[in-house]
Amino acid sequence: MKNTINQNINVGVDTGKFQLDIYLRPIDIYFTVSNDEKGINEAISTIKKYNVERIVIEATGRLEMPFIMACAKAKLPFVIANPIHIKRFAGAIGQRAKTDKLDAQLIAHYGDVIKPKLSQLKPDTMQAMSDLVARRNQLLVMQTMEKNRLQILPKELAMTIKPILTAFKQQIIKIEKKLIALIESCPDYQAKNTILQSMTGIGKIASASIISNLPELGYMTSKQASSLVGVAPMNRESGRYRGQRKIQGGRHQVRTVLYMAMMSAIQSNPIFKETYQRLVAAGKPKKVAIIACIRKMVVILNSMLRDGVMWQAPKTKI
Repeated sequence: MKNTINQNINVGVDTGKFQLDIYLRPIDIYFTVSNDEKGINEAISTIKKYNVERIVIEATGRLEMPFIMACAKAKLPFVIANPIHIKRFAGAIGQRAKTDKLDAQLIAHYGDVIKPKLSQLKPDTMQAMSDLVARRNQLLVMQTMEKNRLQILPKELAMTIKPILTAFKQQIIKIEKKLIALIESCPDYQAKNTILQSMTGIGKIASASIISNLPELGYMTSKQASSLVGVAPMNRESGRYRGQRKIQGGRHQVRTVLYMAMMSAIQSNPIFKETYQRLVAAGKPKKVAIIACIRKMVVILNSMLRDGVMWQAPKTKI
């Protein structure tokens, strides 16, 4: 019997909402598991039996993240592949048929032939960055509350507030330094951070929040990215009723950070400044105009990360 344990294996994973289809090439093993903790643990246990060169999973949105995290924790080599690259590869080899099994085989074939660079995401680092951004937001809220009290309380009580403001400032600075250190600890995060901060208006905090709370950015459609952040307007219609379209859901933490980033961008970035002023001049409420600008920012950032390009202010309207 041929020993398959020592062969170099490329694993293709096709992600669905409820199911993972997994193919091991070249040993022609195919199986499916549920896309939940139990199924993922089963898949990891099976894959670890072989000498895996890389596990390639197509980025489709948040659905693949639990499996990716499990691979990272199990120290298995994985690649988050851009769907566009997979599609182009399918065209190059003339594959048109499409089933879950064929998709998994295609992804494994792509990994075997193209040998894409391994991803270096660190789940613990992502969680730490997310926690630090959340804590920084909490400190900023408390800092603002104390500043407001400083304006209304008697002057003789000022000395009870100023030391607290100093402590808040020091803690915020410490958190920002920790965020920078975490980003610099991972080459993948460094590359993303450089691209994100090349856009005028995106600073280190907004960049860290996107990296930790929106790791799928760059692997989605524009509509998916906007919905994930929660800046895509949703219809409110029933029969003859036509309600005002409103945003809902999404990831509150990253949306809050991007809102603050946009307050800076509409002052310093000519693209968003022009868009904001045009919407307000057309009668849109200021908050609605800001949300529209954030949606535009998310779409552009998604394209930048997808294509690996730095920010360039377009000469024409986008």
